[in-house]
Amino acid sequence: MIVAIDGPAGAGKSTVARALAAKLGFSYLDTGAMYRALAWLAGERGVDPEDGPALAALGRANPIDFDAEGRTQIAATDVTEAIRRPEVDRVVSPVARQPEVRLLMRERQRELAALGDSVIEGRDIGSVVVPNAEVKVYLVADEAVRAGRRMVERPGIEAEALTADLRRRDESDAPQMQRAPDAVLVDTTRLTVEQVVELVEALVAEKRIPSGRLHL
Repeated sequence: MIVAIDGPAGAGKSTVARALAAKLGFSYLDTGAMYRALAWLAGERGVDPEDGPALAALGRANPIDFDAEGRTQIAATDVTEAIRRPEVDRVVSPVARQPEVRLLMRERQRELAALGDSVIEGRDIGSVVVPNAEVKVYLVADEAVRAGRRMVERPGIEAEALTADLRRRDESDAPQMQRAPDAVLVDTTRLTVEQVVELVEALVAEKRIPSGRLHL
C-alpha cells in the first residue's frame, strides 16, 4: 500500500508521515529531502541551480537513497542534517522546478515506492508521482502556524524572515502544488500530530480487506 501525503511547507507533512510510517511499519519516503539532497550536491559541485540538464545529469550519476532509519544519502554521504541548512533553503526551489529534475526525481520516487508498503510525502505525490496511491491526504495550515513550526526547525531565524520565505516558497512551488481530486483535505492548524496521524491511520484502515492484508 502507498499513502501519499501532500501539502505546503510547514503543514506538517514530514512529521505526520514519519510518525505514521513508524506506527504502520511502512517505509518513509521524504521526497522533499530528495530535492534538497540534489540542491546540496549541486552546491558542493558548483552546478547552477537553474541548469536543469546539468542537475539531472548530476542526480542520475548520484542516485538518492534512504537507509533503514530514513536518513538521506547521496554521493556516499549522509546529508540528513546538511540539507536543512539555510543555504539549501535558498536554492532548493529553483532546483526543484526544473523539468529535467522533476522527471528524474519522479522516476526515482516510483522506484523506491515499488519496494514495498510506504508513506510518501511531498507536493505532487498523489496527483503526479503515484496517482494510484490507495490513500491520499492533502495537509494545509494557517500561514502563522506554518511559520511557527518552521521556527522550531530553524532556530535563530526571525519570524518575519521565515514568513517571507514561506510566501516565496509557496509562489515558487505553486505549479507543483497540485491537490489530487480524490485527496482528503486536512487542516492541521488546530490539530496535534497524534490527531492527524490517527485520522490518516483510519483512512488506511478503511482500505484493508477482511483478511487483514492490504490492497496492493
